[in-house]
Amino acid sequence: MSYNTLRYEVAENILTLTLNRPEQLNAFTIEMAHELIDAFNRASDDDEVRAVVVTGAGRAFCAGMDLAQAGNVFGLNEKLQPTMQDMNERLDDPDIIAGVRDTGGRVTLAIYDCNKPVIAAINGAAVGIGATMTCAMDIRLASEHARIGFVFNKIGITPEACSSWFLPRIVGIGQALEWVYSADILKPEEALAGRFVKAIVPADQLLEEAYKIARRISQFSPVANALPRQLMYRCAAQRH
Repeated sequence: MSYNTLRYEVAENILTLTLNRPEQLNAFTIEMAHELIDAFNRASDDDEVRAVVVTGAGRAFCAGMDLAQAGNVFGLNEKLQPTMQDMNERLDDPDIIAGVRDTGGRVTLAIYDCNKPVIAAINGAAVGIGATMTCAMDIRLASEHARIGFVFNKIGITPEACSSWFLPRIVGIGQALEWVYSADILKPEEALAGRFVKAIVPADQLLEEAYKIARRISQFSPVANALPRQLMYRCAAQRH
């Protein structure tokens, strides 16, 4: 599959997946969602790929949903009136997938299901879905230009893309709630203090630092990386 909103480039067993709508600050669209799902599924099964680095083209990582798109920007079919029974029994029905389910959540689940370690190189604005999609990535690095925002309260919606599950497990429930309540745009220093990112890296060194981590990871067996990734995420999801 060729992509209109992404670049998919493999070198030295590392996939660089670049969100590629720089003129729109890599704003998220339904097309980008479908392409990301395909890209992560493809990388998961690609023997040449041993680690994935995700970044953005230009000066942003992803500035959130592209609200300039025609129609329902979230891809929802407003004529449907799904019930809880539909959610329990028809989750994989094409009409439910296309018209009801959280598009960002499906991207997050594709990352969650991926067999390869995933590193986020957050080079600029990462707001809304731009922030929440990184919650399912294993390691996050930020440049000094990064700005991260869980801004859903500003438009009166709940956090999406499974972030209500991932974010508290990364930073703790108190910190997660404060960030969501306030809807602040976080500077990288705040994200680092909250342990959301591993490190702040100068912009011109960000990708190379991500590749250093990816190279350390990719020297080992893909199975040796896939199994602990799946075990840790799935054990964390179990009820105790």
